[in-house]
Amino acid sequence: MRKVITYGTYDLLHVGHINLLKRAKEFGDYLIVVVSSDEFNAIKGKKAFYSFEDRKTILEAIKYVDEVLPEYNWEQKIDDVVNNQVDVFVMGDDWKGKFDFLKDYCEVVYLPRTEGISTTQIKAELAEKKEHK
Repeated sequence: MRKVITYGTYDLLHVGHINLLKRAKEFGDYLIVVVSSDEFNAIKGKKAFYSFEDRKTILEAIKYVDEVLPEYNWEQKIDDVVNNQVDVFVMGDDWKGKFDFLKDYCEVVYLPRTEGISTTQIKAELAEKKEHK
């Protein structure tokens, strides 16, 4: 069985997330999604709209996702790859080159993002609508 792993916050789920998960799953038989914990988001200076538990529940309902794990820090990726016997690490191409150190442990693939949509964009548009009310 070929295992694939990907990482993200996965807040305000949108079609770009689904496209990435679908394409990631095409690289193997089993897709592990590692989701930023609320504590890790705080370290990064981010705040998700949904709690970690809610984001985990949403991701577990997606047919491409086989397992959801928490991410607590930047450094855990090597351990995640080794401990889960991962064959392929997949990330959006806006991270291109940032995870090449994992090539010693597995194949590393950067996929193009879906054009015209991002969680940051959605949050900005929602904030703008709220201001105009």
